[in-house]
Amino acid sequence: MEVANSRNHSSKRKFNDTVSDPPPPPSSKSNGLTNNNNNNIDLSLLEAIEKSQTAVEALDLRTLKKLVLSFERRLKENIEARLKYPNQPDRFADSELELHEELQKLKILAGAPELYPDLVNLNVVPSVVDLLSHDNTDIAIDVVQLLQDLTDEDVLDENDEPARVLVEALVENSVLELLVQNLHRLSDSDPDEMSAVYATLATIENLIEVMPSVAELVCEKTKLMKWLLGKIKVREFDGNKQYASEILAILLQSSTANQKRLGQMNGVDVVLQAVAMYKSKDPKSSDEEEMVENLFDCLCCLLMPLENKERFVKAEGVELMIIIMKQKKLAYGSAIRALDFAMTKYPPACERFVDVLGLKTAFAAFMGKIPISKKNKKESFQEELEERIVSLVASLFGGILRGSRRERLLSKFVENECEKIDRLMELYLRYSDRVKAETERLSEIELDDLEMDEDEKYNRKLESGLYTLQLLAVILGHLWCSEHSQMRGRIELLLRQNKLSKKHIKDILQEYHDNIGDIDGPEEKERAQTKIQKFLMAL
Repeated sequence: MEVANSRNHSSKRKFNDTVSDPPPPPSSKSNGLTNNNNNNIDLSLLEAIEKSQTAVEALDLRTLKKLVLSFERRLKENIEARLKYPNQPDRFADSELELHEELQKLKILAGAPELYPDLVNLNVVPSVVDLLSHDNTDIAIDVVQLLQDLTDEDVLDENDEPARVLVEALVENSVLELLVQNLHRLSDSDPDEMSAVYATLATIENLIEVMPSVAELVCEKTKLMKWLLGKIKVREFDGNKQYASEILAILLQSSTANQKRLGQMNGVDVVLQAVAMYKSKDPKSSDEEEMVENLFDCLCCLLMPLENKERFVKAEGVELMIIIMKQKKLAYGSAIRALDFAMTKYPPACERFVDVLGLKTAFAAFMGKIPISKKNKKESFQEELEERIVSLVASLFGGILRGSRRERLLSKFVENECEKIDRLMELYLRYSDRVKAETERLSEIELDDLEMDEDEKYNRKLESGLYTLQLLAVILGHLWCSEHSQMRGRIELLLRQNKLSKKHIKDILQEYHDNIGDIDGPEEKERAQTKIQKFLMAL
């Protein structure tokens, strides 16, 4: 199962507190231009301005070497002054200011990413990166801001190779370790340092964007995950807490190693505590709402390894998600998503769900009785919620095979004159129509001589709702195999009313059987196919 709501990486957000308003345009009285009654203009000044602009635009290897040489000179002077007068800050303050100015000048290189390989060849990267551990935090902050500028997504767009060269050099020179070490000494009580925290997280995200392996490297080599967990535990909301939740989700999204590592760090419990803050209240802003979604993304990623599902159950995560659903706040749909991940192929979570009386809450959602909010009114949200709850019910049937829990689950489909079977068939017919329409569309494409292999066609059908249709057919298979006469009679009646037969369900199940993948291993595949074969024989 994949994480829904995959992350959208639009333009990198900026930390508002670090962006000052642009200076006002100079007035005609003070801009140095002479404008008398004859409209005479000081042409020499215009020429000087034009030359300075040309100098900025003509950023080449020669200019780069001059910048690097000047930086190295100021760095050497600062090191010598600090060694000579270690206990007299006033004696090395000037060299520190000059070093600060040189780091600011290097930011111009972001305008010429094609020069990054030359920058690396000049061997200046180690000197820049080492300054992240400078005794003066302001210098370290200068470096963080420089790195953020050099690796910015907009800067690196269409410069893949130069970007890769720079990022590889940064990583080889321990930029990850030094960024995170510096992160630990920054304080949220200082506006500049708070801005630097944000810039550090942005830089790490930029590095991952260029070199995805950084996502695992930074977790192996540093204590970033520990810092991020500490950040999301804080009750007060701010922009850095939001960004920390986003970075954590990025680290977990495509790395099983990171998911397991965070689970071993008590990460499941920490993330549950973070989302628990919103069990009975809604976020106060759109940014805070995004953070809550990030936290649930983290939780769903964490629930992919089996050992973390066990931690989730032990930490009473099932109970918390049911409470969130009952409170009917904004996190309602996210709680269903988390339960879906927890219960997929994990019977203990299904059993706990039934034991703590989750069936009533789940089937209210199954019947379409969901809380109305601005978010919930969106058709895409309704559709995702519908598919999640179908998956959850299918997981319940797959995880609870016998005993009183199984009877309680089956009885839900008999109560109120089999209304849930009516709803089941309503969904089955709707998704069947959608898949049929997509199948016909794909056939028309083939007639237009556009080549499409079977795997691509099958994936297109899955995207149109085939997977949910298959799960609905699996649930129908479980109901039919219960040999309950009232349920069987209701299913047959509804099929006849819609001019369908059991063969329609069997065809869907057969396609599902033939396309079950090996992602969970050959044994799991064989078990799933055996179960489907049982349904096919019974129908």
